[in-house]
Amino acid sequence: MISEAQFQKELELIISNAIREDVGDGDHSSLACIPVTAEGKAKLLVKDNGIIAGVAFAKMIFDYVDKGMVVETFINDGETVKYGDVVFHVSGSSQSILKAERLVLNSMQRMSAIATKTKMFVDLLAGTQTKILDTRKTTPGIRAIEKWAVKIGGGENHRFALYDMIMLKDNHIDFAGGIPQAIAKTKQYLVDQNKDLKIIVEARNLDEVAQILSSGGVYRILLDNFDYETTKKAVEMIGNQSLTESSGNINEKTIRNYAECGVDYISSGALTHSVYNMDLSLKAID
Repeated sequence: MISEAQFQKELELIISNAIREDVGDGDHSSLACIPVTAEGKAKLLVKDNGIIAGVAFAKMIFDYVDKGMVVETFINDGETVKYGDVVFHVSGSSQSILKAERLVLNSMQRMSAIATKTKMFVDLLAGTQTKILDTRKTTPGIRAIEKWAVKIGGGENHRFALYDMIMLKDNHIDFAGGIPQAIAKTKQYLVDQNKDLKIIVEARNLDEVAQILSSGGVYRILLDNFDYETTKKAVEMIGNQSLTESSGNINEKTIRNYAECGVDYISSGALTHSVYNMDLSLKAID
């Protein structure tokens, strides 16, 4: 996984790029009709039900736009919210509040939707040993906040990007000439490059599981599109030689069944690519 310092850098890049994209050479709507000296106050209003996420990120955005803005928080990241709840008040320059408004809302609406869906999957796995993972199927440019939202919802992060873990999928295996060749070349590459990265290898059937186990040195085996019975057999074969992960078209109707097969992890791209934003608004108050 990436370091905390690198993660913070990613968040800062998201904010700076989003403000550049949205504000350009100025918020002319506000500049045209609101005095630069005007002070105001607004509330973050919830118009939906679920898990709130992005409160800490909103504070980062307000601070980036104007360090003079003050946020008073009533509901924290990861807490359940309902229609009509007020998450926080923000006060300070009226122009600054309006400049930050859209980025705060866009981010929090997306993050809250992801956290809410993740929490649903976490609840479905309650009582099993299985943990839910996200994937790299994220929105380009804002991966850091989407993966942060998964954590807020109670899930765990898979690799952040291509650089922080080795993951040999079907195309890598086929291009390399097979599973033994792909794993052997990977191990040598890590030695040559003096890198300490965990290796995950995807298996498409039980024969490939056996090949992976024969090669050894694999941190986790990804069971791709296995049915329940084949998943159980694979888990028995693997034992404690590697961790196990199920993936491939797993949804809220099937996730519990896969967990009961004994896998350590279930990864789901749907956590980040198939959500509907939570309805939030930022409203001026007296």
